[in-house]
Amino acid sequence: MTDVSLVRVRRDERVVTLTLNRRDALNALTVPLLHALRTALDAAAGDAGVGAVVLAGAGRGFCAGADLREGAVPPPSGSTADGLEYWSDAVRSAMECSRILHRMDKPTIAVLRGPVAGAGLGLAAACDLRLASETARFTTSFIKIALSGDFGVSYFLTRLVGTAKARELMYLSESIDAAEALRVGLVNRVVADDQLETAAAALADQIGNGPRIAFRCLKRNLNAAEEGRLEDLLDMEAQHIARTHQTEDHKEAVRAFIEKRAPVFGGR
Repeated sequence: MTDVSLVRVRRDERVVTLTLNRRDALNALTVPLLHALRTALDAAAGDAGVGAVVLAGAGRGFCAGADLREGAVPPPSGSTADGLEYWSDAVRSAMECSRILHRMDKPTIAVLRGPVAGAGLGLAAACDLRLASETARFTTSFIKIALSGDFGVSYFLTRLVGTAKARELMYLSESIDAAEALRVGLVNRVVADDQLETAAAALADQIGNGPRIAFRCLKRNLNAAEEGRLEDLLDMEAQHIARTHQTEDHKEAVRAFIEKRAPVFGGR
């Protein structure tokens, strides 16, 4: 059963904000929280009226990683072989949250303050954009507890900061501040802590109320660019530009340009 209180869901027109809500534990991940998060992500991903999804943490931290007291997966039972397979399947199921954030046909924005660690860093890195407070601090943390990493952190860090920096962050598990995270490309913008919610709302509103079909196609292009061959990407871009050229949003944007006014997008 999903405990919806563990993830607060707020809808503001075309923007859905999902807030991890274990503030007394720095939003450390547990099985119930991850179930609630996946349910909320699935709902947002399947809602055609949503233009952007924001992921945030309650209180003074985004997410301190998995809760080592309770665990992000339930304990296995049975033989060692059964236990290993159980753990692998359970962790893979939990990591679907990262996949949904990265693959859903809507831009996703992580809003970060305080600790962003371990699996929490994986969730943040899975988002399309990361907006950080000056108080944010980032660490992979896995090697400190003799683990190899999860929630896609190896995949996303390599693409965000390059393989050399990703290896440094993973191997040494040092903590870096928001300014350094901005310098290496781990976050997109850094703002004063008391401006974080205002800046996040403005960014989410700009994207969420934009042309949803164009953003959907654009995100597919960018995801394909991470993995595919150039020829395949050129084919995809041609298909998507043809698709978006036929939308009402494109026609409205052209009219607005000619009439020297701001466009009003309807997602059609």
